[in-house]
Amino acid sequence: MHTSRTAKGVVACLAVIALAAGCSSSGGKDDEDESGDGGGGTGVNTPRLKIAMVTHSGEGDTFWDIVRSGAKQAARKDNVQFLYANDKEAKGQAELVQSFVDKKVDGIIVTLAKPEAMRSVLGKAKAAGIPVVTINSGGEFSEEFGALSHIGQDESVAGEAVGDELDERGRKKALCVIHEQGNVSLEQRCAGVKKSFGGSVENLNVEGTNAPASQSSISAKLQATKDIDVVVTLGAPIAAYSVKAKEDTGSKAEIDTFDLNAEVVKRMKAKEVGFAVDQQPYLQGYLSVDELWLYKTNANVLGGGKPVLTGPAIVTGKDVPKLEKYTARGTR
Repeated sequence: MHTSRTAKGVVACLAVIALAAGCSSSGGKDDEDESGDGGGGTGVNTPRLKIAMVTHSGEGDTFWDIVRSGAKQAARKDNVQFLYANDKEAKGQAELVQSFVDKKVDGIIVTLAKPEAMRSVLGKAKAAGIPVVTINSGGEFSEEFGALSHIGQDESVAGEAVGDELDERGRKKALCVIHEQGNVSLEQRCAGVKKSFGGSVENLNVEGTNAPASQSSISAKLQATKDIDVVVTLGAPIAAYSVKAKEDTGSKAEIDTFDLNAEVVKRMKAKEVGFAVDQQPYLQGYLSVDELWLYKTNANVLGGGKPVLTGPAIVTGKDVPKLEKYTARGTR
């Protein structure tokens, strides 16, 4: 697997964590999942636990399906009933967290895409004695909000890794497409690209849950600014919209993306996408459930309370043969 210079130290850290653990931003499926298939295995002889995950997921993004896949696998192993709910609006997400606090679950996993909206309700979880693990976004707020730790990638580092990769590819003018305005992690990605990239970077906000509108906005920008030679998208579905926008406008821009799924791997194989940044969402789901189980049954805290990094790693067309079978089964 090809890894950029900026990402090497992070990936090395991940390798150590993954070995120690024994093991990889909105969702494409229904809003709430109280799954019989999300837990209840006989892998351990520990008390049955109920763990809830609440994300900022919008509609149509397969990223969160992969996170849930990892969480469900860990839940089966750990004798955990896994509950899932999501709302792209910060107020709605906070209300969902409150509902799980009221249900007195044994642990809560939450994203901090819009962190200030979560401060109060996570304080209530702490007061109720419910341990919290944050994943994916807003890692710098995790400790302040009372979480055990944060599991995900450092978004600024990931952005810098992309900037370095674009320099290696000789790019000069980048369009960074933000598909959820106000999401701190997405803004950090574009800022990281801008920090390390030797060329220029312009941000474009689109409505990520509206495919036609997103594609139209990207097309309009490519038509208006002919010298854009690379489009950096911050989620796999937006990469697909950008490929179509490129075809519609006749642009020569390379399409690169954060996050990985089967469609992105297919497009890398077809040379429609140059590279992807893999933050290993399966690991984010798996390790967050595992951490809460370990904490509840053995008072363990992964990483000693410090962020547990799951990326970034830069993957390209040459990595496709290794990735195809994993993305096909929904674990990468």
